[in-house]
Amino acid sequence: MILPEYRLNRRRMLQVSAAGVTASAFPRRSSGAEGSATAPAQRAKSVLIVLLSGGPSQLDTWDPKPDAPAEIRGEFSSIGTAIPGVRICEHMPALSRQADRWSIVRTLAHKEHNHLLATHVALTGRPTPIPRGGSDLDRVESRNDFPNYAAALDFLRPSKNGIPTGVTLPNYLIEGPLTWPGQHAGFLGTRHDPWQINHDPNDKNFKVDALSLPSDVPDTRLTSRRSLLEQLDPCAERLSSDQRAIAFGEQQQVAFSLLSSAKIADAFQIGSEDDSTRDRYGRNKFGQSLLLSRRLIEAGVPVVQATMGIVQTWDTHVDNWGRLKNVLLPQLDRGLAALMDDLQNSGLLQQTMVIVMGEFGRTPKVSTLPGQSVPGRDHWAHTYSGLFAGAGIRGGQVIGETDAIAAYPVTRSWTPGDICTTIFEALGVDREAAIVDPLGRPNYLLNGEVIAPLYTGQTT
Repeated sequence: MILPEYRLNRRRMLQVSAAGVTASAFPRRSSGAEGSATAPAQRAKSVLIVLLSGGPSQLDTWDPKPDAPAEIRGEFSSIGTAIPGVRICEHMPALSRQADRWSIVRTLAHKEHNHLLATHVALTGRPTPIPRGGSDLDRVESRNDFPNYAAALDFLRPSKNGIPTGVTLPNYLIEGPLTWPGQHAGFLGTRHDPWQINHDPNDKNFKVDALSLPSDVPDTRLTSRRSLLEQLDPCAERLSSDQRAIAFGEQQQVAFSLLSSAKIADAFQIGSEDDSTRDRYGRNKFGQSLLLSRRLIEAGVPVVQATMGIVQTWDTHVDNWGRLKNVLLPQLDRGLAALMDDLQNSGLLQQTMVIVMGEFGRTPKVSTLPGQSVPGRDHWAHTYSGLFAGAGIRGGQVIGETDAIAAYPVTRSWTPGDICTTIFEALGVDREAAIVDPLGRPNYLLNGEVIAPLYTGQTT
């Protein structure tokens, strides 16, 4: 409940939140010593989220249990890494050699075992709003969703230089009639949606049509059209109460900025990379998406999300070990290792936070679905693993410990809300920054705790 002396109308709250001074409107949360500044030092200029959509198995990636029974352990062996005493799956040899660059967090956890709800919480740090009378089994994307990380950042810091705040690639998460929630700006509106790329960067004909003018429209005509619109701006003031007109005008400005942004246009010219570089990443959708993500970070995009696979890619109810061994892990291992080498060698890793995670993990017990003959693992959100690197994060460590079958944490767990807070804190977002949902409730963006061991190496 908001106390009367702190009550604000929705429009005013949005304005205050965007200005980053919500501390003057709401009681201050405990965030350290009294009198300390609310805006943390910015650790990262960019964040890259590598989303392993469908949920990879923690036991068959970064938290193997070689001493567990076969029905838990599965078919893979483990190998040593650059971190003494730490082992990961045998099918990630390149990442094992790079383990000194990563913090492996083995105790991520939340309560959602459904893909749609889990994806929303993973990409926003918030539970999915369920409509009254609705079912959580068919909770698809809507404008009641909480904004994802790029959208919330764009609301607080709108792009003014032609560089979009967020880019998601190479596909939208849609399965039949179901569209996964948490992929856009939700109740903040379309103007803050991340820029969505739905093309395979590995396609020899890959290009982004939105970044090029039609052949019959020269640059001079674009300039003259923009000038004409600016002359008509005074007329637009009479439409200021029409939110659709305001949104359309803002989208026009974004479109003009993108068309005139040489940096972004150049970033998408992935064909300009030499063959040896493209080969290092792997000539597949996974690898080339990571290469394109690197180019977008170089261009200055603050939040990039590389969705590594369509909805069901890592959803290994069937043939878990065959799919991981033959396609998923080799492609991820190669592409991610090449990305980290390039970020390290260019110095960009110092200012880029890289997070690799699914929306949840997989069941410890091996199972076989009715009608299937090849076993797999089912959904499991009680504990799962993620990789974190860059922007001041200490590499070469494991954070958290699970039980003997990787079913539950035995040390502290970390939630998507904590990941959300860690991301925004790294980007220098005010600790009191908040936005208002459709019910008029203020929501602090930093709604969890920073995962401090990422930086200190000290677990609690």
